[in-house]
Amino acid sequence: MKHYTRTGDDGYTTLLGAGRVPKYAPRPEAYGTLDELTSALGLARATARAERSPQVLLGVQRRLVQLMTELAATPEAAARFRQTSSDDVSELERLSDELGAEIELPQAFIIPGDTVAGATLDLARTVARRAERIVARMVHQGELENAEVLRYLNRLSSLLFILARYEDAAAVRTKSTT
Repeated sequence: MKHYTRTGDDGYTTLLGAGRVPKYAPRPEAYGTLDELTSALGLARATARAERSPQVLLGVQRRLVQLMTELAATPEAAARFRQTSSDDVSELERLSDELGAEIELPQAFIIPGDTVAGATLDLARTVARRAERIVARMVHQGELENAEVLRYLNRLSSLLFILARYEDAAAVRTKSTT
């Protein structure tokens, strides 16, 4: 089996629904950035030390795969692939509140790097913010109807900030008990 199709050699890609667009168009840019984010979250999951982090991150990774599908659909086919709802946004808020209640957040700007897992999550947060900017443009220009995708990415970056601090705090707890 070949692991290449050659269909993208001309700099265009096929969307879900009828149509091909340049690889630098907003849709491929958006779902490509989410692909990058999913990989960054995989690295964060692999380095996580706090007990709850891997489960939370895996759930987010799975959700991002669904978001990529939604973003890869043409506007005409979007309704068939729409999956993101206010319930998904509420779930991120719930997780942020739960995890945030377990840690003390610093009252100053954070300089990432106290732990590998925390720094990896901070890096993933910046990728989530970039994806949010791309999706915001799509929503504002009428290229994406489902604004819940934008709200989801906004809440996700907040959750990743909390998770990074949660990981940093877990490392301190681990050090103090050894």
